[in-house]
Amino acid sequence: MIPWTKKYQPEKISDVKGQEKAISQLKNLILKGKSTVILYGPPGTGKTSSVYAIANELNYEIFELNASDFRNKDMINSKIGSAINQRSLFSENKIILIDEIDGLSGMKDRGGVSALAKLVEKSIFPVVMTATNPYEQKLNPIRKKSELVEFKTLNYLSVFSVLRIIAEKEKIKFQENALKSLSRHSAGDLRSAINDFQTITDEKKELLDESIKELSERRKTESMISALIKVFKTTDINIALNAFENVDEDFDKRLLWLDQNLPLEYQKQEDLARAYDYLSKSDVFKGRIRRWQHWRFLVYMNIFMTAGIAVSKDEKYPGFTSYKPTTRILKLWRAKMKYQKRKVIAEKIAEKTHTSSRRALQDTLPYISFIFKNNKKQAEQLTETFQFNKEEADWLKK
Repeated sequence: MIPWTKKYQPEKISDVKGQEKAISQLKNLILKGKSTVILYGPPGTGKTSSVYAIANELNYEIFELNASDFRNKDMINSKIGSAINQRSLFSENKIILIDEIDGLSGMKDRGGVSALAKLVEKSIFPVVMTATNPYEQKLNPIRKKSELVEFKTLNYLSVFSVLRIIAEKEKIKFQENALKSLSRHSAGDLRSAINDFQTITDEKKELLDESIKELSERRKTESMISALIKVFKTTDINIALNAFENVDEDFDKRLLWLDQNLPLEYQKQEDLARAYDYLSKSDVFKGRIRRWQHWRFLVYMNIFMTAGIAVSKDEKYPGFTSYKPTTRILKLWRAKMKYQKRKVIAEKIAEKTHTSSRRALQDTLPYISFIFKNNKKQAEQLTETFQFNKEEADWLKK
């Protein structure tokens, strides 16, 4: 299966949506010849795709490298040094594209940034680099020698227009609201949106509102598992403390996930006992927050459930553990749904019998439930009297 990000990569400038100003700046700089440019902005905003679209229209060859592949200045000198002076084999001109120069920032001590800064000055061809944040202090030597072009976060309508084109070409049925929701979910990352679109529609060739809900739940699960790895697979307090930073779940769910998966990870009884002790302390503070509304206790809750559990083990456990969603969440959800149905039914009974909902729930509902299970004719009469819908009537029969 060909990734749609590759299949529908822009072939010409007009195919790139939402970045007209940036592309115009970039094209003008490339046409000047000897230019060093840094394209910067969030992932999935079209930085690399724009370079290829411009190159196609100008009939330029592209020599692409990824900065994260360079381990030291010798590798940089070898790979880029030869490219900046070699004439193109297939076109009159070429562009040297270096993706993700943020990846060089970890090589300060090995001279990677300085080596690249010296090389781009000597290039007889345009050098275009991409970065998320070019203002990192470690990138100063390169930034000082470069023109900066910003690629702004795409608005959801730009993402939507691209997804709509793909849907038409792939003959995918879609609800417009669902496609717009998917566009908003991407937070301006077109690449992520296209990947999600392909994943969701791979089997059924349709996009519905339910599909977006499933995607949201899957992302929550993935982020939760990433957080568990940071807690369970480290003894570093600082790593553990920030484990749930990007998790869109409340503290109740976090506690349940930890409770479910702790025994899968911690094999020694002593480690497991210490971990559950910290988990229980976190639960104690949760109760104090609810009882007294002392929200400053959230800090302590987080410390116990992250750093506390992380340092409960004597050493990290080797190997891979398959973490599972907690079954208790589903049980709690079902219990909540059951309670809500009972409450709605009791309210209908209370309205017709002129009693309180509490009295209807305790005294009347059990008798009505008994009738529904044993006398079909009377059940039909009661359904009409209390105006129960089909779902409520079915529930009373269980």
